[in-house]
Amino acid sequence: MPPKAKHTREEIAKVAFEMTREKGFDAVTTREIGRKLGTSSSPIFTLFKNMNEVKQEVRKLAMKKFEGYVADVRNYSPAFKQFGIKMVEFAINEPKLFQILYIDEHEKSATFDDVVKELGAPATDCKELLKEEHNLTDDEAALLFEQVWLHTFSMCVLIVNNVCCFSQEQISRTLSIGFQGMLGLIKSGSFTDIEVYETAKANE
Repeated sequence: MPPKAKHTREEIAKVAFEMTREKGFDAVTTREIGRKLGTSSSPIFTLFKNMNEVKQEVRKLAMKKFEGYVADVRNYSPAFKQFGIKMVEFAINEPKLFQILYIDEHEKSATFDDVVKELGAPATDCKELLKEEHNLTDDEAALLFEQVWLHTFSMCVLIVNNVCCFSQEQISRTLSIGFQGMLGLIKSGSFTDIEVYETAKANE
C-alpha cells in the first residue's frame, strides 16, 4: 500500500503555478516543488503520474487567472475591445502564464476551434456581445471573434517573447484597426478567399 501523501494535488499544483508565474514551467522540478513544500519529491508522484500531468493542472490555473482578467468586460463599452486590451495586459503582466497557455508545446496540436473553446465563458460572452452590439449572425460573430483574436494574439506573442513593446496608444489603435477592418469586411459581404498563383504561369 503506497504511503499517504502529506500534500494534496491542489497544494502541489498551486506551488507549481507560482513557480511558473515567476520563472516559467521549465524551472519547475519535483525537487524544487518538494523543497517549497518542505518535503521530498516523492509525494508528487504519489498524486501525479508525471510532470506533464502537473503541467496540465498549472495550465488550468493559468486559464482561471486569465478569466479573472476578462471577467468584467461587460462593464465596458465597446466590451469586445476591452477583452482585447485585457488579453494584451495579461501577456504584459503574466508572460510566463501566457506562454504556458499559448506558446509552449502541448501534448498534441488542437484545431483552432478547440483553442477557442478552451477560452470558455469569456469567448462565449464576447460572441454574444458582438451579436448584440453589431447585429451579427452567429456565424458572423464567430468569424469576427476568431479573426480579431488571432490579430490580438500575434501582438501578445511579440510582447511575451520580447520582440516588441507597445504603448497604450499603440495597443488601442492596433486593436481598433483590426476590429473595424474585419467588421467592415463582414458587413460588406464581399469577402473572397484570394487565390495565390505564379505570375509567370498566369502570363503564358
